[in-house]
Amino acid sequence: GAATDALINIQLASREDELPPYDAALLRRELELFPEWYINKHLGITLTDQQQAKLEQVFDRIIANNLAQPCVYVHRDYHSRNLMLTPPSPGVIDFQDAVYGPITYDLASLFKDAYIKWEEADVMDWLIRYWQKARKAGLPVNEDFGTFYRDYEMMGVQRHLKVLGIFARLYHRDGKDGYLNDMPQVVHYLREAAARYLDLKPLLNLLNELAPPNDAPTGYGF
Repeated sequence: GAATDALINIQLASREDELPPYDAALLRRELELFPEWYINKHLGITLTDQQQAKLEQVFDRIIANNLAQPCVYVHRDYHSRNLMLTPPSPGVIDFQDAVYGPITYDLASLFKDAYIKWEEADVMDWLIRYWQKARKAGLPVNEDFGTFYRDYEMMGVQRHLKVLGIFARLYHRDGKDGYLNDMPQVVHYLREAAARYLDLKPLLNLLNELAPPNDAPTGYGF
């Protein structure tokens, strides 16, 4: 729809040297928010050496996958709260943290929204439509949709590990509890993705050790 059309227009304007790179150092800094703030501070748990090693292994896999993706302009908070209804296309706000990075990042922000739960069949339809339009427009999306979808999932895991850390930090450091109610939805997204891919199995095991799941995740896999 309008949100993905606007995103394609932003991505088509991309130039490599205009924005800071979404590089390995930034990706890792974001991921480290998860053990520091969510696991240690929020859950009050200290990881064992074995758990820490498994988490670092997953971090390495996530970063490698995300760095291998084609790069475009990335808003970094492209979701419902930052899109304003201004026909014919939505107004986009809060773009001060924009970078040059993986093409699936803003899609993960939009369709794996911490504040809104979209129906998965709808999300799949929207992703396919975006992928088709992006290819037609000449954007560097993977020509295989299954690979593109896996990239999107791995990018979503990156974002949600960061988001859990940020939500925990907002509460424990800044005294803001408004995001605590959104945490279960973010954990649910993480469980869904981690259950689909062998590379993320150690993350699923760790999530189960930290807090046993209420229900088994289901969903699409490629």
